[in-house]
Amino acid sequence: MNKKIAVIGAGNVGATTAMYLAEANFADVVMVDIVEGMPQGKGLDLSQAGPVRGYNSMVYGSIDYKDIKGADIVIMTAGLPRKPGMSREDLLNMNANIVKTAATNIKKYAPKSFVIVVSNPLDLMAFHMQKVTGFPANRVFGQAGVLDSTRFRTFLAMELGVAMTDIQSMVLGGHGDTMVPLPRYTTVAGIPISELVSAKRIKEISDRTRVGGGEIVKLLKTGSAYYAPAAATVSMCKSVFNDEKRLLPTSAYLTGQYGIKNIYIGVPVILGANGVEKIIELKLNKTEKTALQNSAKTYKEHLKILGY
Repeated sequence: MNKKIAVIGAGNVGATTAMYLAEANFADVVMVDIVEGMPQGKGLDLSQAGPVRGYNSMVYGSIDYKDIKGADIVIMTAGLPRKPGMSREDLLNMNANIVKTAATNIKKYAPKSFVIVVSNPLDLMAFHMQKVTGFPANRVFGQAGVLDSTRFRTFLAMELGVAMTDIQSMVLGGHGDTMVPLPRYTTVAGIPISELVSAKRIKEISDRTRVGGGEIVKLLKTGSAYYAPAAATVSMCKSVFNDEKRLLPTSAYLTGQYGIKNIYIGVPVILGANGVEKIIELKLNKTEKTALQNSAKTYKEHLKILGY
C-alpha cells in the first residue's frame, strides 16, 4: 500500500471510519488521538482483523500528529459529541479549538492532502478548517448531505418497503435542523416519490430527516451516531481516491452559487481526484431556494462567534 489516509480522532466515528476504510482495501490508515493507548490499541485490533475480513490495509494508531505525514486524505472526526438537548451550534466554541489544533498540524505534516470534515457543527468546522489550513477550498469539504440523504433514503425505504439502494435523494443546506430535503429530486428506481407517497407523509419523513441525528442522540443517551456517518465519509473518500466523479451533496465553499457566498453549506458537487471539481446549481423553486438561503444565514451568524 502506498496510499495513506489519516483519521483524526479514534472515538466511535473515527474508529468505525478506519474500519470501513480498511475493508475498502485501498490505503493504509493512521488514527491519531490524544488518549494514550486508545488509537494504538484500536489500530492493532483492526489490523489483526485483516486476515479474516480479507483486507491487506494496515491500520496504525498514534498520539503524535507527525504520523499523518504524507497522508493523501485527512478525515477530521475529533471533537466533543452532542449530548441530549444540545444542538450542533452549542458545540461551536468547544470544537473550534480542537479543529484549529488539527488544522495547524495538517498544514504542517500533510500540506498536499484533501480534508474531509466530519466534526460538528460540521459546516462551521469545515469553514474553520479551510481558513486555518489555508488550503484551496476544493481540497477542504464536509461530510453532510451524503449522510442526510442516506437518512432520507432509509426512512423512505421503511415507509415503502422497497430496497434502500433503489432510492436516490438530495438533501441540501446546513448539517442540522436547517437542512433542506428535496422531495422533487428524490426517486425510487427513477419513479418520483410524489407518485408513491402522499404529500403529508413526505413532509413528515422530511421533518424526521432534519432531526435524524438528534433522534439517535436521544436513543443512545451517551453519544451520537457513528455507523452511518462513517459509511457516508468513506463513500466520499472513495470518490476522491478513485476519481469516481460522483455527484454527492457535500458541504462546500460557495462563491455566489444559489445566491450564497463566503460560507460552507451542503450543495450538490462533483467529487473526484481534484476534490470538489464542480458545484451543481439545481433549478430550485422559490420555497426551496429560500429555505437554503435561510440555512446559510443561520451559519453566517454563527461564524461571527468564531471571528469571521
